[in-house]
Amino acid sequence: MRHTTLVELARRDGVVLPDALVEDWPPRLSAADEKGWFRFQRLYDVARSVLRTEADVRRLVLEAAEDDVADGGRWLEIQVDPSGYAPRFGGITAFTDLVVDSVRDAASITGLRMGVVIAANRTRHPLDARTLARLAAQYAGRGVVGFGLSNDERRGRTSDFAPAFRTAERAGLVLTPHGGELLGPASVRACLDQLHAHRLGHGVRVAEDAQLLDRVVAAGIALEVCPVSNVALGVYSDLTSVPLPQLLSAGATVALGADDPLLFGSRLAAQYSTMRAAHGLSDEQLAELARMSARASRAPDDVRSRMLTDIDDWLRPPVPGVGAVTTDPEASEAP
Repeated sequence: MRHTTLVELARRDGVVLPDALVEDWPPRLSAADEKGWFRFQRLYDVARSVLRTEADVRRLVLEAAEDDVADGGRWLEIQVDPSGYAPRFGGITAFTDLVVDSVRDAASITGLRMGVVIAANRTRHPLDARTLARLAAQYAGRGVVGFGLSNDERRGRTSDFAPAFRTAERAGLVLTPHGGELLGPASVRACLDQLHAHRLGHGVRVAEDAQLLDRVVAAGIALEVCPVSNVALGVYSDLTSVPLPQLLSAGATVALGADDPLLFGSRLAAQYSTMRAAHGLSDEQLAELARMSARASRAPDDVRSRMLTDIDDWLRPPVPGVGAVTTDPEASEAP
């Protein structure tokens, strides 16, 4: 959500925003402990509460697409938990219909191709996750491309959500639970063993276990690494501490992400810039990060192919004289 949209919608309905979402935006977050995480979750829920009408949801999705296009994005996977909006929008099915329809319209307007990942919430009962998995399966091939598990990974037992993930797996959806962020390698191992994860939301702390990292690499499990949010939430002290070089050296598949631009104040392109600055990454390394993101996505083959071609074009050095601007009058007369 854009900050301007948050403020506008809150003002419209008389929602009083905390200072952290107004004067102090983007908020200073440090969720290395339970108290810090609850503060982050409270701000997230306040921001979510300003979505009151179907038009609000359509606006949110369209603006997200517009901002991704401006950032150079070609494929966007939006993750949403319909149960969090069900009471206001007529139930989980009605809200999912709205999101899928909004994604279709936004893609038509902006040219950005998009997919939806339906995510269950660790803080809710595992039976709710099974309901959402069945819902996601019903929409497989109709806009929904994946199934996830979000919120504080210190809550709930990962094994309790395995039945939901089996349902999503049978439907051919990409399985992308959060793991290896607030908890360490044991959380990653549980997501692999019990949920059969194809990608890991974050997963960055697998770097703490060399044997497990080798397993992740061998299995081709993609890590959705979000450096700015890792620092904001206290997972790492600063950007130079994010173990991206170690992951790349080990051969891990890494897809850089922005997590939540509203609360962390940083969009996708900025993750590439910050990681270049923090770790001295070369153009080739940045290009390979982009390639891995494309390959790990559920983008259709034609979209993925165009993305990979465009990345190669960005990396390829310019041909001398082609597209150059010159002030030499004699040169300007050349054919």
